[in-house]
Amino acid sequence: MTFTAKRSRYRTRHTGAAAVALTAAAALLAGCSSDDEPDNPLAGEKAEAGTVVVGSNNFAESTLLADIYGEALRAKGLKVSYKHNIGSRETTYGLMRNGSITVLPEYNGSLLAYLDPKAGQESAEAVNEAVKAKLDKKLTLLEPSPAENKDSVSLNAETAKKYGLTAESTLADLKETAPDLVIGGSPEFQTRQQGLKGLETVYGLKFKSFKALDAGGPLTQAALTGNEVQAADVFTTDPTIVKEKFVVLKDPENLFGFANVTPLVHKDALPQEGVDALNAVSAKLDTETLLDLDAQIQLEKKDPLDVARAWLKSAGLD
Repeated sequence: MTFTAKRSRYRTRHTGAAAVALTAAAALLAGCSSDDEPDNPLAGEKAEAGTVVVGSNNFAESTLLADIYGEALRAKGLKVSYKHNIGSRETTYGLMRNGSITVLPEYNGSLLAYLDPKAGQESAEAVNEAVKAKLDKKLTLLEPSPAENKDSVSLNAETAKKYGLTAESTLADLKETAPDLVIGGSPEFQTRQQGLKGLETVYGLKFKSFKALDAGGPLTQAALTGNEVQAADVFTTDPTIVKEKFVVLKDPENLFGFANVTPLVHKDALPQEGVDALNAVSAKLDTETLLDLDAQIQLEKKDPLDVARAWLKSAGLD
């Protein structure tokens, strides 16, 4: 799902675009050391007894949400450690199943598409129930938040103008244009139903080529801004959309489904006070708030942990 804010040490945030991209690559290859986290976040070590391990995927919003969850749990007296920027869902889901991670910020519809690519998505509640039916029995979803951030196919301003496409245009309007365009996204976007596969089967879109970048992060933003790609998978709460005047195409067939921010938890490792704390976060977090918090990190270059703590305090959850 994303704009990747990565770090060379998990508790020391780096917000420069170049530094974050290089740091994430190093983290994925060799792991990163920290004063409160394991040396290798991909090694799959089981959580220390009594410690809630909060993980995040490798993009900035996931890191922010993990910090919000972790600090909300700490406010209730729970011992928390972090495994940030682990990778894509293909990696983090396995670590949730084996107990290496206790809590992970998820997007309910995107998780369902991963677990069952053919599943329908008619409402957030129905999606959550469908996810629970497909999840490993050791895992469950808590309450979904109103905050939603989903994939989109976005065009840079130059391309949109060239082909007469606007914010009112749909993905179907791209059918004749797609063969002229290079589309960019994470490597997983090329093979997912909520990606190139679905764009072809649902909308008949066949692009000139695909360029593997990052999950809506600085590589994607730079490639789209510089016209290295003309279309890209950009998340709908990415403040770069406004800053760079990207055009987000509408998705009338709901290919990208629902994407409510929802905690995924390992049942046996999270006590009831932790469940209550995370459900309280979900009750207060809406899309407008999430976009504002993302902008503070992406545009104002604030530390995600500071942003998380400030929001929890403002929401009365600290």
